[in-house]
Amino acid sequence: MFTQQDLQQIADHGLTPGQVETQLENFRRGFPFLNVVRAASPGDGVTVVDRAQADEAVARYEAAAGRLGVVKFVPASGAATRMFKELFEFVNDGKRGKGIDTLLDNIGKFAFWPELQAVLPAGADAKAIVSAIVNDGLNYGRKPKGLVTFHAYPEGARKAVEEHLVEGATYAAAKGVARIHFTVSPEHVAGFEELLAEKVPFYEKRFGIRYDISFSVQKPATDTIAVNPDNTPFRQDDGSLLFRPAGHGALIENLNEIDADLVFIKNIDNVTTDARRGDTVRYKKVLAGILLDLEERAFEYLKALEVGGAELEPIAEFIEKRLCVKLPADYDSALLRAVLDRPIRVCGMVRNEGEPGGGPFWVGNPDGTESLQIAESSQISPDDLPLMQSATHFNPVDLVCGVRDSKGRKFDLRKYTDPATGFISSKSAGGRELRAQELPGLWNGAMARWNTVFVDVPVTTFSPVKVVQDLLRPQHQPA
Repeated sequence: MFTQQDLQQIADHGLTPGQVETQLENFRRGFPFLNVVRAASPGDGVTVVDRAQADEAVARYEAAAGRLGVVKFVPASGAATRMFKELFEFVNDGKRGKGIDTLLDNIGKFAFWPELQAVLPAGADAKAIVSAIVNDGLNYGRKPKGLVTFHAYPEGARKAVEEHLVEGATYAAAKGVARIHFTVSPEHVAGFEELLAEKVPFYEKRFGIRYDISFSVQKPATDTIAVNPDNTPFRQDDGSLLFRPAGHGALIENLNEIDADLVFIKNIDNVTTDARRGDTVRYKKVLAGILLDLEERAFEYLKALEVGGAELEPIAEFIEKRLCVKLPADYDSALLRAVLDRPIRVCGMVRNEGEPGGGPFWVGNPDGTESLQIAESSQISPDDLPLMQSATHFNPVDLVCGVRDSKGRKFDLRKYTDPATGFISSKSAGGRELRAQELPGLWNGAMARWNTVFVDVPVTTFSPVKVVQDLLRPQHQPA
């Protein structure tokens, strides 16, 4: 099937013919649905903490932070294409809906308005104004969300990436250093570096800390081959194969290279203003404190199992009640050890108010256990979709991860993924239809074999910007 030229192209991508053949087989067979048992809910997979418990968790994290390697990991690869989709439709096709009316009626409320005014020609009409946002002018249609101006302050507006600098200083600084890692697209690295070179000194002075900022790009070896509708390899006009980025699940490779004890994960567009950041900071520390407690207990039980002679019942009770893994009736010490010896993630979950996104579920596993997973609708069979509609919470991507084992060694996170998860989508290239394959998401199948604990967090910790008009919401406007 593959020519010599194909084999060279595959090798140049860092892939093997066997890996590409596996991808092709995934197209032919499709991915199996998750074995969903039920939606997680308060008291059944979603932990609800009271004020005293939250205070205790915050204190635990603050007491330990100085001796921990802490990193804030921010997936920031995506371009803002979806954020400005409606604007492009208006400029290119003249399609004007309510969103464009809302944008133009409130144009002065956007933090980027002063920048936009500076590049607008005199007497600009509606189309010229919108075009200046996405095309020549601000050029936001070709920039990543991280470089879009989100919030206005008396001292000057901030772009999304700057709000992560502020967040990093408030909950992810250890020993006077805030380590922040951004995953970015290769073509945007220079833009991030230029902005941060200008802004970092200001925030270092403001918070009295130093920033240690690093970048990585999605590895070409995680790309997947594209196919025609009949599942044969899609060939470009020059006859070459087409490989596409495999979605944010590929970032498990990037996360795996982070040297840290504790990693906070949060999307680039989920930020709010200084006046409304209190709950975000508090609950990040709550999640981290809960994680540290779980790690300490898990490590103690692992050591007891290694020595031998340990009572199994208290360990099984911890696994079921605290790590949220339901054990089969015939469990043994080997299964307990296997469950305990995994990376742990504590995930904030917000009450379901109709926002799009995955949710918390109990799923059945091949080893006879049931565990918690974040599942997207595409991973759930049509027969099980009523379970999704019954979910009380959804996933805002608010994770704190413990990535070292009981002996202080980094886990190889690539061993805790579920390669049987993923999804197929319809795309196009050069006006031709194609089918694309995405790896399981970073917080879905890429962490499927982690120990997962869900914690109820206030909706005030969730302020995403999916479309530009979201910047008009109160959480993005001056208080």
